[in-house]
Amino acid sequence: MTPVPRVMKAIVVDGDKAVLKENVPVPKASGTQVLVKVKAVAGNPTDWKHVDYKIAPQGSILGCDVAGVVVELGPDVDQSRFSVGDAAVGFVHGGSVKFPENGGHAEYALLDSVLSYKLDLSSNTSKTIPEGPVKTFEAAASLPVSLLTADVVLTYHLGNKLEWEPKNPQHDYPILIWGGATAVGQWLIQLAKQLNGYSKIVVVASKKHTPLLTHYGADEVFDYHDDDVIEQITKKYGGFKALVDGVSSPSTFKQLYKLAAEGATIVPLMLYSEKDIPESERKKDIKIDGALLYLASGHEVPFGSITIPANPEYKVEVARFIKFSEQRLKDGKLHHIAIRNYEGGLKAVPQILDDIKNGVNSGEKLVASL
Repeated sequence: MTPVPRVMKAIVVDGDKAVLKENVPVPKASGTQVLVKVKAVAGNPTDWKHVDYKIAPQGSILGCDVAGVVVELGPDVDQSRFSVGDAAVGFVHGGSVKFPENGGHAEYALLDSVLSYKLDLSSNTSKTIPEGPVKTFEAAASLPVSLLTADVVLTYHLGNKLEWEPKNPQHDYPILIWGGATAVGQWLIQLAKQLNGYSKIVVVASKKHTPLLTHYGADEVFDYHDDDVIEQITKKYGGFKALVDGVSSPSTFKQLYKLAAEGATIVPLMLYSEKDIPESERKKDIKIDGALLYLASGHEVPFGSITIPANPEYKVEVARFIKFSEQRLKDGKLHHIAIRNYEGGLKAVPQILDDIKNGVNSGEKLVASL
């Protein structure tokens, strides 16, 4: 194994941009952390938002989704679980206020071994990789944020148990997923189906994605392009008791809220609340319970103008789900979404973030091989 250098290339926040810089210090592993030599990274909407909304401190390293090879172990790593040379897949809070020296969009990154998958992976630098079993670093890099967010939404927030294919639905009512073709949406459909969480999985997405989403387990797909999409859904299903906003823009949140039945739980992926709904449209007994994967770190999360208190249960749930789902990933029963692989390694990351911000991707994850 080549010795770990003291400095590396990384994508850091510089002014109002994400910039590739050299001579960035390589972070040191502590506790249950492993240092990985990064083989592939993926982009997420949260990456550009950390820059544009000035959440990330200046000089901090960006990037959340990482797949790489372990090169160093922290002193508390379970060595029956991870060894140097293993492929590790996990997430980092890139652009973090508390840990600005560690981010996924870098040549080396720290992963918490308790929150990481150990998979058998090879490289595939093809420009596109169709959805399918997770066999490559590029495919694996698409997993952590989306898959683990789908987990906490369905288990921690909506109360589903971790049991593959139980005979009866865990909840005798349908779930509505807005943004079914987003990365988290595709994982929500797969997991809701394979956990048999609901009597039906109703999805809002572009109609062009219907064949794939029904293959994953969606029972019906409504097209958000239709002006009367809310009326269509209401006419057929009435209100829903469980709703997830996989897009989580102000407009999708308001639309989803209209479809909530009294006593419903809505899970957005941003910190929205009833205050974001016009007063005249508010309903009784609606629980709005935002999901934020960063809480799985076990630490409080400074986020813009607020600080979200630590939530130890989040870390416990994510660690439990990784153990529960790892073999199913290896068996090919859970599929990564379609990949668009950018040439240029870390140099491509600013373009990836711009493309995500501008909606260039549709139903696919944008990845760079290092």
